[in-house]
Amino acid sequence: MKRFALVIICCALATSALAAPKPCEELKAEIEAKIQASGVTAYTLEIVTNDEVHDQNMVVGSCENGTKKIIYQKNDR
Repeated sequence: MKRFALVIICCALATSALAAPKPCEELKAEIEAKIQASGVTAYTLEIVTNDEVHDQNMVVGSCENGTKKIIYQKNDR
């Protein structure tokens, strides 16, 4: 029974560590790397508050416990 309780506690701790929110700048850098790897050159990534999001289709990430969003906009040349 003690082993079972220990396993449950360890799983709970591991889950909370995996679900830790990322800082916005770190997430933005990861998204930017993926966009550049796919060959897109003209784009804008911007960190905004939830109130500033006008089009949910532009949201590519959420950070700081869901209080901010990262929006993507393709810039045509």
